[in-house]
This record gives sequence, structure tokens and C-alpha cells, in this order.
Amino acid sequence: MLQHGGWFVAPFLLLYALFVLVPILRGLWLSLTDANITGEGASFVGLDNYREALGDPLMWESLGHSAYFTLLVVPCIVVAAFLLAMLAHHIEHAKWLWRLCFFAPFLLPSAVVGNMWRWMFNPDTGLIDHIFGLESAWLTQKSTAMTAVVIATLWWTVGFSFLLYLAALQNIPPHLYEAAALDGANAWHRMIRITLPMLRNITGLVVALQILASLQVFDQVVVMYEFGPGPEQSTRTLVQYTLEQGFTSYRVGYASAISILFFLIIAIVALGRMWLLRKREEGTR
Repeated sequence: MLQHGGWFVAPFLLLYALFVLVPILRGLWLSLTDANITGEGASFVGLDNYREALGDPLMWESLGHSAYFTLLVVPCIVVAAFLLAMLAHHIEHAKWLWRLCFFAPFLLPSAVVGNMWRWMFNPDTGLIDHIFGLESAWLTQKSTAMTAVVIATLWWTVGFSFLLYLAALQNIPPHLYEAAALDGANAWHRMIRITLPMLRNITGLVVALQILASLQVFDQVVVMYEFGPGPEQSTRTLVQYTLEQGFTSYRVGYASAISILFFLIIAIVALGRMWLLRKREEGTR
């Protein structure tokens, strides 16, 4: 039985090895060399690239920008997705239209989103300043540059988390709310005592997915700032810095070392999330 079942997973394993494992191993090897973009004449340098990366202030600054973006956007997405899901779940008329409106932005390509919000934040012709009566140069001031990216990302990606919350809300047994209402619990108490505890697992999933995705932020940033680092280099993320080292400075070996370090950071975050989830499950037994 196991031998027959192996044939079913063999195509996936082959593609996984070809497009995931082989590139990882290739990148690991390149990180130990001084390879340039042509890949010719590379010599083995050992851990020199890693030592340089750990002492590179620009790398740490870029990592700080990615972490700062994550700290800003993840709570906003979690709260907004929950509120939108609650609204779509309890609304009576045209439910399909509301769900479509909330989820539709997630289907747009990153280039469309970046260019659209770059126009929205334009101080002369942008819709944001016109509606709210502001005169803020969102994309040219260090104080508002990352905030602009957070707003664009929130509008663009909240639809995915919204669907997860909506599906979880629909799986909560209605009799729990009916029993609570008979006991005199109002809407606020029902949300605090029933809805939020029942959504604990899906909230953990949403937080984990958003942290991993936000740390890798790249597309919307480079489109909104036309592949630049932003005002005073305030929006250069670690992925963008890696791209600059590999394809602008032609230091593929060094860029590969940064990528491996970033991979380790992402893995630590993911494993930390799994460890916390396991500890919580053991504590509830």
C-alpha cells in the first residue's frame, strides 16, 4: 500500500525538489563563494559573506524596516479582518456583494496596487489629500513613508484574512449564542465570551501567516517608490536590499548569504509559533 501510495506523491516530490530544494542548496553554495551575476570565476570564500552580512549596518537597517512594517501592519490586518468578517456575517441583505467587495482587492496584482496607491498619495492630484483636506507628502517624507505602505498593504491583503475569519464565524454553533441570550447576555458579552474564544485558533493562524508574509514585504514597496529606497532610505526592506546586492552590485554570493540568514530568521519565527501553539495546547489539556 505504501509503495503504491508513493507513486501518487512522486510528481509533487519531484517538483518540490526541483523548484525548492535545489534552489536552496544552490543558494547555500553560492553564499560560500564570491560569485558575481554571471556565475563565472567564482571562488570559495567560506563564511566571509556571512561575517560581512552580520557586520553590515545597511542589512540590519533593512531588516529593521521589515520588522517595523510587520509590527505596524499585522495588528491592523487582524483587527480589520475580524471586524469586516463580523459585518459580513451579520448583515442581512446582499451578503455576496459585501463579501466580494471586501475580498476583491486581494485579487489585484501588486503592480496595480502599488501604482494605484502611488497616485492616491500624490500630494497634487491624489485622492487621499483631496478627500481629507490634507497637504501631506506621504511618499516623500520619512515620517509617513512606511505608513503609506501599511495603508496600501492593509487595503490590498485584508481580504484573505477576512475570508478565514468569516469561515470560522460560520462554524460557531448558533445554539451557543441562543443559550447566552436566554441567560441575559448582550451582544458585547456574547462576542467576548463566545466569539473571540471560538476564534482563538484562527486568530493564531492569521497572525502567523501575516507575520511571515509581512517580513517578506517587497512588491508594493518597490512599485510605490519606483524601486528606490524611499525618503532617507526609510522603506528599504531586507528583500529589496538583497535584490540590490545581487542585481545592482552584482554580488550574488553576498546576496545569497543574506538570503540564507533571512531564511533562518523566517524559520525561527515559524518554529517559535509552532512551539507556542503546542505549549498552549498542552496547557488546555
